[in-house]
Amino acid sequence: MKSKLLFLATAILFLIVLAACGNTEESKGTEEDSQNVNAESDDPEVVVDGSSTVFPIMEAVAEEYQKENPDARVNIGTSGSGGGFEKFAAGETHISNASRPIKDEEKASLEEAGIDYTEFEVALDGLSIVVNKENDWVDELTVKELNKMWSSHGDVTTWADVREGWPEEEIQFYSPGADSGTFDYFSEVVLGEEGEIRQDASLSEDDNVLVQGVTGSKNGIGYFGYAYYAENKEQLKAVPIVNDSGEAVAPNQETVQSGEYNPFSRPLFVYVKHSALENEAVYNFAEYALKNAGAMSETVGYVGKPDSAYEEALQELDSIAGK
Repeated sequence: MKSKLLFLATAILFLIVLAACGNTEESKGTEEDSQNVNAESDDPEVVVDGSSTVFPIMEAVAEEYQKENPDARVNIGTSGSGGGFEKFAAGETHISNASRPIKDEEKASLEEAGIDYTEFEVALDGLSIVVNKENDWVDELTVKELNKMWSSHGDVTTWADVREGWPEEEIQFYSPGADSGTFDYFSEVVLGEEGEIRQDASLSEDDNVLVQGVTGSKNGIGYFGYAYYAENKEQLKAVPIVNDSGEAVAPNQETVQSGEYNPFSRPLFVYVKHSALENEAVYNFAEYALKNAGAMSETVGYVGKPDSAYEEALQELDSIAGK
């Protein structure tokens, strides 16, 4: 009897150990599968985020790329240049769009995260100051007047406060949000490093919301990338800006390319994560973007760079990717 009980206990113990080993192996397999699914080099989706100004270019590039590559998946967000760099540093994106150069503190975040990257200029933009189409009194503005209007320390409430003879109508202000590279660029040029934008301005990271704000208000004024103005010319009027030569110049492809539309002509960027180029999906999309950014920029209302600039960018991309 004792021998039978001993045999039974041994058999039960053996089955328990066997089951435990099986569960361990199954657990290991599941963990390894999870790592493969999440491995950047195996993920077929290309993730891009950042500037809403650069978005129309990359959206157009992605649409054409996916037509030629039906199995490709490209996800493009519009968190603003600053928001895009935050996601880039957090490892959430492969490519970051920006309408201004990366800041020192953003460089530090990427360095801390161990992320190597390269900056590529993809197009030129003429940041456009716009008013409602029915506004028939503003025919030009100086940077000094813009400062007076947009500064938190200014005393402008109506158009008459800006220039004598303009109507005593209250101005409505529409601006990109603080995460926007366009906000940063405008603030630096118009308000200076220490300046702050007026508190009653309506802010949005979505440039289409700003377009709607100005088109819906006869006394509205706003600013955003040229492509959004070009798409809404019937409802908006771009204000000529007095440049450093004392000439009032309106934004268009010629004046942006020549630099005559200053100080609001500016480059647009994409930042590519080096390690992400190990992923063929990311490399292929980045290569396609640099090959077609010039043409796509023109299509959506921006200004392309010389062909030689894109050729140099492609050579650098191949060098980074070890091609």
